[in-house]
Amino acid sequence: METFVKINFLGASGVVTGSKFLIETSEKNILIDCGMFQGLKELRELNWIDLPIDVKAIDVVLLTHGHLDHTGYLPRLFKQGFRGQIIGTAPTLAIAEIILKDSAKIHEEEAEKANKEKYTKHNPALPFYTIKEAEATISLFQAKIEDKWIHLSEHILYRFQYNGHIIGATFIELDINGKRFVFSGDIGRKNDYLLKDPKTPEWADFLFIESTYGNKLHPIDDVEEILTSMVNETIHNKGNLIIPSFAVERLQTLIYILWQLYKQRKIPNIPIFIDSPMGNNVLDVFKRFPKWHKLSPEEYQAMCNHVNIVQSYRETWETIDDKRSKIVIAGSGMVTGGRVLTYLKQLIDEPSTTVLLVGYQAEGTRGRQLLEGAHEIRFFGKYYPVKATIKSIESLSAHADQGDLIHWISGIKNVPECVYLIHGEPSALDAFRVKIENTFGWHIKIPKLTNVDKVMV
Repeated sequence: METFVKINFLGASGVVTGSKFLIETSEKNILIDCGMFQGLKELRELNWIDLPIDVKAIDVVLLTHGHLDHTGYLPRLFKQGFRGQIIGTAPTLAIAEIILKDSAKIHEEEAEKANKEKYTKHNPALPFYTIKEAEATISLFQAKIEDKWIHLSEHILYRFQYNGHIIGATFIELDINGKRFVFSGDIGRKNDYLLKDPKTPEWADFLFIESTYGNKLHPIDDVEEILTSMVNETIHNKGNLIIPSFAVERLQTLIYILWQLYKQRKIPNIPIFIDSPMGNNVLDVFKRFPKWHKLSPEEYQAMCNHVNIVQSYRETWETIDDKRSKIVIAGSGMVTGGRVLTYLKQLIDEPSTTVLLVGYQAEGTRGRQLLEGAHEIRFFGKYYPVKATIKSIESLSAHADQGDLIHWISGIKNVPECVYLIHGEPSALDAFRVKIENTFGWHIKIPKLTNVDKVMV
C-alpha cells in the first residue's frame, strides 16, 4: 500500500532563521525544530502570525539544538494549543530552557520599556511571550540520549547524532516506513576549540541540509594572532574591546582562547568582563555535561577563574565607568538586544573603542549594519554615530562552510531521492545547489516559506 508523507516548510526556507519543518504521517505528526525568525522586519513580523497548520494535531517536537532560531517559537506553539512532548538531548533542553526564560524576560522588559517611553506604534506593546508561558512550555521537555534509535510509533523511529556546532547539538535521523529523513540542524566544524568533530550520516532518502555558508569557505585566519594584536592595540589606545557574542558556545570559546593567550604570555592580564546572564548559565551547562565537550574539569575551572562575571545591571555600569583598558564580552551576537547595547550606546562613538563581530550576522540586524560600514546605529529609538573601529573574525563561526558541508554529506552511501536546501540566504542556497549538483549529481529542491511537498514512503 502506498503511503505519503507531507512536508510543511514553515521556516528556514529561502531564509536562514525560523527553523520549523512539519512532517505529517498517518501515524504521527512531527515538528522538527520550532525557531523564531530573526533579522529583517518583514521576517520578524511573521513571528506574530499563527502557524498555518493545526497546531493541536502535532504529536511531538524534535529539537536539533537549543539556539533561538531553532527553539524560540516554542512558547507561541504552546499558546496555539500544542501539548505534546518536546524532545531533545539533555544539554539541548538545558540550553533551550536558559534561552526561553532569558528571551521571555527580555520580551517582557522591552514591552514595558516601550510602553513607558512611548517609542512604539503598538498600544499597548505586548511581549512576544511571557516568563509564565515559557515555563509552561519547558514543562513539556523530555530528554533522550544520543546515538540510539527510539520508537515514536509502530513504523516511525528517530535518532539524535552528535553534530558539533553548540553543546548538545545533533542532526536528526527519522525513519518512516523504512525511508530515512535526515535533518542536519546546524552543522559544526572540525577541530573546534571546545567540541568534538561532528558525526556524519551514512544514509538519507530525503536530506534537509543547512546552507548558511553554502557559498563560502571560511578564511584560514590565525584567530589567536588576530586577537593578540587586537588586545595589545586596545591597551595601547587606552580603549575598550567590545565583543558582541552569542551566549551559547561563542562566548565560552572566546573565554577559552583569551585564557590560553594569557597562559602563553601573548597578552597581559587585561581585565575581561563577561556580561551575559545567559552566557553564565551556559557555562554551567558545560560543567553539568562534561562528556559533550573537550574540556577537563580543571581546565573549565581555570578558564572561568580568569574572567570577571558581571552579575547585575549595576555592575554593567560600573564596568562602563571603569577607566582601565578592558575586554567586554556581552550578548547578543548580532547586536539585536541584550547587555551589549548598553556598552555600545555609551562607547560606540569613541575612536578608542574596537567592536569585534565574531559570528554570522543576519540581514536586518545591527551586527550586519556595522559589518557593512554603517556610519550611525539606532538603539532604543535614537541614533548614535559610529566612531569605533569595527572588525570581524569570520573563522570563529560555529557553522560549517561549503567545504565542511560537502564533507558532511560525502559519507552518504545511497543517492537521496531529494535534497532540500534550507537555512540559507538566496545566494548561499543557489551556490550550494550548483556545488552539490556538480559534485554528486543529486536532485535538489530549494523550498520557500509555506511550501508543502508530498513524498511516497
